[in-house]
Amino acid sequence: MSERVAVRKTYKLFIGGKFPRSESGRSYLVQSSNVSLASRKDARDAVVAARTAVKGWAGATAYNRGQILYRAAEMLEGRREQFVALGVPGDEVDAAVDRWVWYAGWADKLAQVYGGANPVAGPYFNISAPEPTGVIAVVAPERPALLGLVSVIAPAIVTGNTVVVAASPSEPLAAVTLAEVLATSDLPGGVVNILTGAITETAPALAAHMDVNAIDLTGVIDPALATDLEVKAAENLKRVLRPASADYDWFADPGLGRMTALLETKTVWHPKGV
Repeated sequence: MSERVAVRKTYKLFIGGKFPRSESGRSYLVQSSNVSLASRKDARDAVVAARTAVKGWAGATAYNRGQILYRAAEMLEGRREQFVALGVPGDEVDAAVDRWVWYAGWADKLAQVYGGANPVAGPYFNISAPEPTGVIAVVAPERPALLGLVSVIAPAIVTGNTVVVAASPSEPLAAVTLAEVLATSDLPGGVVNILTGAITETAPALAAHMDVNAIDLTGVIDPALATDLEVKAAENLKRVLRPASADYDWFADPGLGRMTALLETKTVWHPKGV
């Protein structure tokens, strides 16, 4: 009997809750696997999916969003060994699970911490409440591939935003495997969209896209590329989160900054009446 030849897996993009190949038909080789090489058209498709999902996701109760993030943590925990087999350290997988749970716990508490009644002079009630920004484009950090990815996705979606992520081009397997985790959790399609390939192709398309409300440049390590993306983002006044420092500790307590940076504050004035 001839020796069996293993089937090489082709990892696809994650757009709108589905796993399409790149419309360009391109792929590149990573660790004996083929990974889809996303094009600018794929980036535009991902933005459309994210925009379509905004209304339902932002309109869900904070408690429901927290439960869905917790479910994602459960599914990730159940596939721990698969991530380890891909080369992700076990302590990083554990930290990623804990990060999902941590953000899930904040889902129904942010409104109480960052919203409330404001004292004003006059016969009015003045109430402020946090609201999601909308569609967020994210350039994920190169390393740690899994924990870094979770650390930029979770704070964006727990607050009601939807995301289009340009994953680490050198270590994309953690990202596309996380997409498989999210697809089997309760997360609605389009809330998280993951693009693999060259960020020099997808990130500029996302930065210039007029239907993207903010861009997180955390994973951009080239200063020239970061500047170019900021210039493109300025064309429609996108909110820009600057790249993380080279010595940023992804295992440290994340704090609330990433959540609050992607929130808008809505303030309502209401007369008290007679």
